[in-house]
Amino acid sequence: MLAEEVEKRSWLRWPVAAQTPASGGASIVISRNGRGADEGYTIDVQGTTVRIDGNDGRGILFGIGHLLRTLHLERGRASLPDSFTGVVTSPQVALRGHQLGYRPKTNSYDAWDLRQWEQYIRELAVFGTNAIELIPPRSDDDDDSPHFPASKIDTMIGMSRIADEYGLDLWIWYPALDADYSKPETVEFALKEWAEVFAKLPRIDAVFVPGGDPGHTPPQYLMPLLEKQAASLRRHHSKAQMWVAPQGFSTEWLTEFYSILRQGPTWLNGVVFGPQIRVSLAELRAAVPAKYPIRLYPDITHSLRSQYSVRDWDPAYQATLNREPINPRPLDQAAIFRQSIGASIGFITYSEGCNDDVNKVVWSALGWNQKADVTGVLRDYGRFFAGHQWADGFAQGLLALERNWRGPLIANAGVEQTLAQFRQLDRDTPPHVHASWRFQQAQYRAHYDAYTRSRLRYEEVLEEQAMNELALAGTIGASAAMDRAEAVLQRAVTARVNAGWRTRVFELAEALFQSIRMQLSVPFYRAIAVGRGANLDLLDTPLNNRNFLIAEFARIRALGDEASRVAALAAIAAWSNPGPGGFYDDLGNPAAQPHLVSGLDYATDPYHLQSPLAALHPRDPAWRLSWQTVAESRNDQPLRMRYRDLDPAAQYRVRVVYGGEDVPHDFRLTAGGQHEVHGWMKKPKPVRPVEFDIPRAATADGDLELEFSRQPGIGGAGRAVQVAEVWLLR
Repeated sequence: MLAEEVEKRSWLRWPVAAQTPASGGASIVISRNGRGADEGYTIDVQGTTVRIDGNDGRGILFGIGHLLRTLHLERGRASLPDSFTGVVTSPQVALRGHQLGYRPKTNSYDAWDLRQWEQYIRELAVFGTNAIELIPPRSDDDDDSPHFPASKIDTMIGMSRIADEYGLDLWIWYPALDADYSKPETVEFALKEWAEVFAKLPRIDAVFVPGGDPGHTPPQYLMPLLEKQAASLRRHHSKAQMWVAPQGFSTEWLTEFYSILRQGPTWLNGVVFGPQIRVSLAELRAAVPAKYPIRLYPDITHSLRSQYSVRDWDPAYQATLNREPINPRPLDQAAIFRQSIGASIGFITYSEGCNDDVNKVVWSALGWNQKADVTGVLRDYGRFFAGHQWADGFAQGLLALERNWRGPLIANAGVEQTLAQFRQLDRDTPPHVHASWRFQQAQYRAHYDAYTRSRLRYEEVLEEQAMNELALAGTIGASAAMDRAEAVLQRAVTARVNAGWRTRVFELAEALFQSIRMQLSVPFYRAIAVGRGANLDLLDTPLNNRNFLIAEFARIRALGDEASRVAALAAIAAWSNPGPGGFYDDLGNPAAQPHLVSGLDYATDPYHLQSPLAALHPRDPAWRLSWQTVAESRNDQPLRMRYRDLDPAAQYRVRVVYGGEDVPHDFRLTAGGQHEVHGWMKKPKPVRPVEFDIPRAATADGDLELEFSRQPGIGGAGRAVQVAEVWLLR
């Protein structure tokens, strides 16, 4: 491993020998001492000799990884920096792994052969990864992918063998997908199916079964099934462990789950904390008996509608980059890690492709040293994958990509600075760096972000100009005003802004398909769905109300008389106007929600269990932008709005648009914690504004707090109250 990785970067072919050469000269001596903490190592420099002394086999592997991260490698030369004086280290977190699922749903993994898998697993080990998690042949995916170079079971067997050869733990994420495990015949089918997989894999250290996402089995049937599966597993792999996660459980099911755990089942080895668990990690740890350790399953791959969504993500990014973009979030990931790691034995992250590669490295590095400097980790990343000359530039660029997502995009002039940084790196680095898929990913994001910001600014101006044209309807006629407004709006397509940046995004998407088979488009690269990383298909998504307005124009043209047409256009212009003494919030837009109660900071509540978040739920492309996004709470947490300095003598009404997902649950709105504004009701269908009087007593002191609640105790994805717009009308 050491010799091969050095040769790739320097052309130097280091001979590998069983004995230290008697002639002297520079050498690297690798040995195993059998002492010290598990997986630890020492690296020492003595004259012209570098010694890597591993405490065990993994210690040797991780010591070699440390040396590779530190070496300055260039054509014909390998050196250590003068500042390197050696290291003695061992990991602080026992389990440091990542899920690598060979399945159609992923944005790239389904196209990788075993050669690529071995290289990726090796590179993860360089940064301290000691476990990988596979997905069985049957999961919640299509049965086949046009990108598969080999069958699912053959690839799974090969990846298990690779893990064994590198001495890494091998886990399987194994969902219980069948409809009814209360039936003995269903249980027998599952036992036979799983056992066939267990028997074929050369190594299995643990199996993790999610209770939901996917799967939906009550604990009273799930746990007996897993007891039988654990016995079957250990017939093939005697020391293998069985773990379970209460994902998607309702309050009733979670209570039942805790009750079973208190009986102390001996076949169970631990509990997993992952997405769609309705309680915090601290609450789970307090409820689960101490004999069962907890492992983390953090979602590092999704940026939207996910366990750790980007806080206050601009709607323009949500609409274009969408759920599974290339997403280096080093500081966010560090915050998530530090908020959660103390209650666990470690982690295997949830990943669905190579889009989250930087996040994997941050988790692995922090798992080794919880106090590691994140910028230093990114410099190691840049040094190993781009070259020591560009290590800091690449690290700073990755940090800048995360800053691109902070705050309102329209005001974030740093986005163009980030692009300038990467364009300079492009000019400075040699062709082999340009061919690196990690470098291409960063370039793709830098160009995509800058193009999106330029479009947002341009299309907001176009919409303003179009509205000015509509204001002339009473003078020039409604039809003429709509024609002129539509012509203005269409300039977003007929006279594109920064078309060169757009072209470069397409070029980089093609480069990424060629280099790593990343599927950034459904029609071009056969991605499984737009929401699964194919954001090239969303690059030109309207960032203003063009779709809505054009659809409205068609409806208004069909009205029977001119007065009605002019009035309808005036209503469009006045949509967000709450009138004198009123207030308007576009709750899905973090820049336009002044009355939303924000909750806790990200480092304290990255899971958003107590804090609302902005989320995109596009159900109709002809909806207003303000209906595409919502403010959202999780599980039983209400969504709150607060108003100050109201007129105590006035009567107020509230107008609400319940947006988001089409769900069957009931919602209630109360004021001041005691006054009912509306009782339990379902979201109106079709979606539309609804109005209710605010009880006078709720505003008698000049203050008002509104609280939107969902029926409590419901399981599933955990997305609860979803409100798009609120007007408080005097």
